[in-house]
Amino acid sequence: MSINYFDRRIIKSKKAMRDALISLMQEKDFKDITIMEIVETAELNRGTFYKHYQYKEDLLNEMIDEVITDLIESYREPYKNIDLFEVNNLTTSAIKIFDHVSKYANFYSLIFQSETLNGFERKLCTVLKDLALNDLIDCFPKPSINPELHASYQAYAILGLIIEWISGGFKYSPSYMAEQLLEILKHNQINSLVKIKQ
Repeated sequence: MSINYFDRRIIKSKKAMRDALISLMQEKDFKDITIMEIVETAELNRGTFYKHYQYKEDLLNEMIDEVITDLIESYREPYKNIDLFEVNNLTTSAIKIFDHVSKYANFYSLIFQSETLNGFERKLCTVLKDLALNDLIDCFPKPSINPELHASYQAYAILGLIIEWISGGFKYSPSYMAEQLLEILKHNQINSLVKIKQ
């Protein structure tokens, strides 16, 4: 059997367990979920679980890491491989953050249902704030504006849109949300040129 076959099988097993965990967390608290319930819902055996994880928390943490990694990639998409990023030239198709949320819709919906993910909103904000601070340099900075506070404002503004979208049951498409974000950015932006940190 080829390595690719085993790789695909591992990916498939892990996805089944992640999906099972999300499904179970929609019904009960994480602390009340057993490993047996996870594998039964995933239609796998306990041995498969223990090949990859020691505890159910390991599965949850891996899931969170995957979401965060994909979020970072989605956020960076509009300015990937460029030196200067002009907000006024940004297109809705370049904004991928809402496609990311849509891709992990079940997971994001859990933020509002599960106490286990209470700290996730704060983690999301920290990630978005760090991206704004570490990736981008304002070409026309205003000395009176604190960069950390400005990055926090941006992070919470994006998270606010995401929360509103989730709370409304994803009634708008990802492209509509991207369009709205772009319109808001253009409306708020006075100096809309930022340099990408190398």
